[in-house]
Amino acid sequence: MRFAYLGSGSQGNCLVVEAGDTRVLLDCGFTLRETVTRLERLGVHPGSLDGVVVTHEHADHVGGVGRLARKFGIPVWLTHGTLRGSGDALHGADLRFVEGYSSFSIDNLYVEPFPVPHDAGEPAQFVFGDGARRLGVLTDTGMATAHIQACLSGVDALALECNHDLDMLRTSAYPPSLQERISGRLGHLDNGAAAGLLASLDCSSLQHVVAVHLSQKNNTPGLARAALARVLGCTPHWVAVADQSAGLDWRQIA
Repeated sequence: MRFAYLGSGSQGNCLVVEAGDTRVLLDCGFTLRETVTRLERLGVHPGSLDGVVVTHEHADHVGGVGRLARKFGIPVWLTHGTLRGSGDALHGADLRFVEGYSSFSIDNLYVEPFPVPHDAGEPAQFVFGDGARRLGVLTDTGMATAHIQACLSGVDALALECNHDLDMLRTSAYPPSLQERISGRLGHLDNGAAAGLLASLDCSSLQHVVAVHLSQKNNTPGLARAALARVLGCTPHWVAVADQSAGLDWRQIA
């Protein structure tokens, strides 16, 4: 099992997960041309994709899903609330529904959805598994819940939102209302909150930790790495960062 990021941040998010000969995307917030270019960078042809799983309806996550799915005949999994919030963006795509956050399979890949507090219709985050190894993904949540902790504890790899540094956000040019939305209970995890969640998990099986969804204005890779490394007791550079433009190259989960 392995994974890679096409890119992560407010300008677009897309994760590729492979298990055996099954290959899926989590979200796609890039244009069709950009998505194809970034997939090619990873050696992936879009026609080889077996599905796209969508977390929620915000444009940086769902903006490119419809065109990609329609052009290459790729099925899309999402909640009913996400579809309602997506307008016409997914019209004509082959839609499959995540019902009540129940687990489902896409060929060799087992997918476990879980709810998160975020300002969206029916947002979900996911754990992906191949029967032996598990990749947990958590972005776009304003806070950690006991259920989130239970879902992510013991995973073999973790992509964890480190959206902002709280001090940088508070001294930024963002208006108070936007600062409150970002840092509120339905917003995004800051570095400290992400580190706090990580500290609450069983990390004994972790092979990879990736900081994702970093704000380009209110965070730095160094700050995100340092916050997570302090919890893990590792050097900061052991913690990977999914970049907005460069993404993240393949990571193997052994």
